[in-house]
Amino acid sequence: MTLQDITARLAAAGIEDARREAQLLAEHFCALSPLALRQMADAPLPDPEGALSRAVEQRAARFPLQYILGTWGFWRQEYEVSPDCLIPRPDTELLVDYAARKLPQGGRFIDLCTGSGCIAISLLCERPDLSAVAVDLFDATLSLAERNARRNGVGEDRLTLIRGDVLRGDFMAELGSFDAILSNPPYITPAVIDTLAPELAFEPRAALDGGEDGLIFYRRMILGSDYRAALKAGGCFIFEMGYDQGDALRALAAEAGDACTVHRDLGGQERMAVLTPPHTL
Repeated sequence: MTLQDITARLAAAGIEDARREAQLLAEHFCALSPLALRQMADAPLPDPEGALSRAVEQRAARFPLQYILGTWGFWRQEYEVSPDCLIPRPDTELLVDYAARKLPQGGRFIDLCTGSGCIAISLLCERPDLSAVAVDLFDATLSLAERNARRNGVGEDRLTLIRGDVLRGDFMAELGSFDAILSNPPYITPAVIDTLAPELAFEPRAALDGGEDGLIFYRRMILGSDYRAALKAGGCFIFEMGYDQGDALRALAAEAGDACTVHRDLGGQERMAVLTPPHTL
């Protein structure tokens, strides 16, 4: 099997960037550098145990490339990824960038629905003066986040991982106060999930499903007294959101009496909302 063979197989399966993905699979499963891969031209690729062939068939079935490779880059770090977590995406880096500039020296934040831990861990790597709590509902996901913290040199002295249901919020009272509450919560409606790219079927549905209107997690965090009481003076909520949810987040902010600023991603879509409750101004 040559690189061209893999590219053709992936293209036939409807994968848009088939050439690039073929290169990544060949580099990973054949232990080849990009230069070595280029030098092989159209020569058959080494695949003595069939791992590459199996990976190509997995990808052709639209199993996510990131899960096949087992790791994926986010911000300046690399993360272990599996079907236990949502795949880190570049749009979410907007939260890390903003929070790294916003949070005060020595600040403390909480990351709700942490998944792979990429938001909390990358922010802690970017700002060694910060500390954080990260929350997720599932033990397997928290174990993954713990491994990612170790992989990226973030110790237990700076990051506390806890199991908790964000829709209940009963864990907040024991955690003290924070300079920011960050979250990339589930925000897609059930009706839309099944219309998305085939790869989304392999990501955990619990990390995607935001309830009938996509707002169940935002509504709970923005209007919940337990979350609001946890913000220090000057503190804020920082949320990723769907490209079409800006007006809904503005309306929730207005209902709570919060100031709200919506930021756009590099593609020009509304992607992040920053809410500041009046008691923190």
